[in-house]
Amino acid sequence: MNRHEKGFSLIELLIVVAIILIIAAIAIPNLLRSRMAANEASAVGSIRTVTTAAITYNSTYGNGFPPSLTAIGTSTGAVSCTNAQLVDSVLTGGTKSGYTFALNHGATVLTSASSSCSGGYGYSDGYVVTAVPITVGTTGQRGFCSDATGVIRYNTSGTAGYTAPYCTTAQNPLQ
Repeated sequence: MNRHEKGFSLIELLIVVAIILIIAAIAIPNLLRSRMAANEASAVGSIRTVTTAAITYNSTYGNGFPPSLTAIGTSTGAVSCTNAQLVDSVLTGGTKSGYTFALNHGATVLTSASSSCSGGYGYSDGYVVTAVPITVGTTGQRGFCSDATGVIRYNTSGTAGYTAPYCTTAQNPLQ
């Protein structure tokens, strides 16, 4: 080979590839942790949204707290106590940003004729909204819970942690 030819040798290319792999090995775990933190922040925001929607549902329809996530959610049809359209359709589906959401109603159903809701009744003793990571350690690490008190609680095991209609006090309040 002529010494005046230009280009990279195989050793030089292997060194560059090795350096790129080392940088990737350092960066990828940080990116995964950042994604988990973003999913957890989204879950907390969604819990706040559902809590606000449940309070709004209670005051708008005079029907107690909502019986389900779909009652405060968005679906086709007219706005009513069974389709309040207070949260978006993604959250109504129960899965968002690596978390699964559920709204569990209380035990005491309102059957009063004074309710403005003709399609179903709410619950007088509250609700619990939970957010649990789809895959603990990958999509999120902490499980979240909130009830009619409005306090968002979490645990590091990634479980919901509640006894309807209240979150367990063993969970840590979010600060």
